[in-house]
Amino acid sequence: MRWASAVSDAPSFTEAINNAAEQVLDQLEDRAPDLVLVFVSFHHAPSFYSVNELLRSHFGSAQIIGCSGAGVIGAGTEIERRPGVSITAACLPSVEITPFHVKQDDLPTPDSPPDAWEQLTGVAVKEDPSFLIFTDPFSLETDRLISGLDYAYPNGPKIGGLASGGAQETPHALFMGGRTHREGAVGVALTGNIEIDTVVAQGCRPIGEPMVVTKAEKNVIQQLGTSTPLEILRGLFSQGIEKDRWLMRRALQVGVVMDRFATEFGAGDFLIRNVMGMDEDTGSLIVGDVIQEGQIVQFHLRDAEAAREDLMSVLDRYDQENPEKRPEAALMFSCVSRGQHLFRRPNHDTEIFSEMIASVPLSGFFCNGEIGPVGGTTFLHGYTTSLGLIHSPLPVKP
Repeated sequence: MRWASAVSDAPSFTEAINNAAEQVLDQLEDRAPDLVLVFVSFHHAPSFYSVNELLRSHFGSAQIIGCSGAGVIGAGTEIERRPGVSITAACLPSVEITPFHVKQDDLPTPDSPPDAWEQLTGVAVKEDPSFLIFTDPFSLETDRLISGLDYAYPNGPKIGGLASGGAQETPHALFMGGRTHREGAVGVALTGNIEIDTVVAQGCRPIGEPMVVTKAEKNVIQQLGTSTPLEILRGLFSQGIEKDRWLMRRALQVGVVMDRFATEFGAGDFLIRNVMGMDEDTGSLIVGDVIQEGQIVQFHLRDAEAAREDLMSVLDRYDQENPEKRPEAALMFSCVSRGQHLFRRPNHDTEIFSEMIASVPLSGFFCNGEIGPVGGTTFLHGYTTSLGLIHSPLPVKP
């Protein structure tokens, strides 16, 4: 397995593609890649339909997949607020690459059997594929897609993001199979001699203590322990420092523990969901997901410092739990609200990854929503950096 990544901010689209492609081929020592990932910023929208033709001239019959984004990531560099093209290519011996394009009407119904999903993706359940998924947020229910893939392929990781940067006048673009698609989702299933470990950094820090939901209805939390959510929040507000009080007014989140059997909770154990509103008459809290009685939740706050600490914490946890693994490449799908918008400087997340894990080909894009697992279930996130760490399976120890 060999990976290479390059990025170009040349204002000319053809020049940017050619520059990045030539750098990638140099890194591969002119070996023909099997898979090419391409991410193109919306600034190049008039040229979206020429992406595949230009890439074919460099990479021949390689499988090509990717999408448009508000910004792109390549060779460990984040390009935002200006034109950008990211190209990553991989030589993948003993890896089966199966691309697929899905439209909304193609999605199996919730009660469809796993073989309906096999027909959709072209991959057998028994193969335990790893999935890379890129979707158009306006034409496909991404939650329905990833929950169906989780149901049919429970052991395979799913990672990716929602195309971004588009508008009604300049719709998003999905690249696959020599074509530029304007709707649905494109994906690739990888089986064989490849593994993808996932790390999801949700950019928050906890406040207060974990609490059991004792009364809830759909997405409304009515009681935590013996108190209402509003009573607990008023207590946290009165005890908090000025910064936390400010964030509680503007960036309050709820973290939901996904492992019902866990007794200790740390970074990566919570699924973060937005607080949508409060009912002062009942003290109830409205959140951006269905909550069930018996689940454990904890309030969280989001800001640049919390996002930095959370990313470092989940990467450190991965490193501690996998001391024998070092990725050969990595994919990063980061929210459009992170990057310079949040951290006030470029390359924040990519630099932390390179310093803490490895300096390897690192690529991706800035998303309208990020796909990645928490607690063994795949979710669509916001404000998140979702990472895929790619390596060959380790040899079996005698």
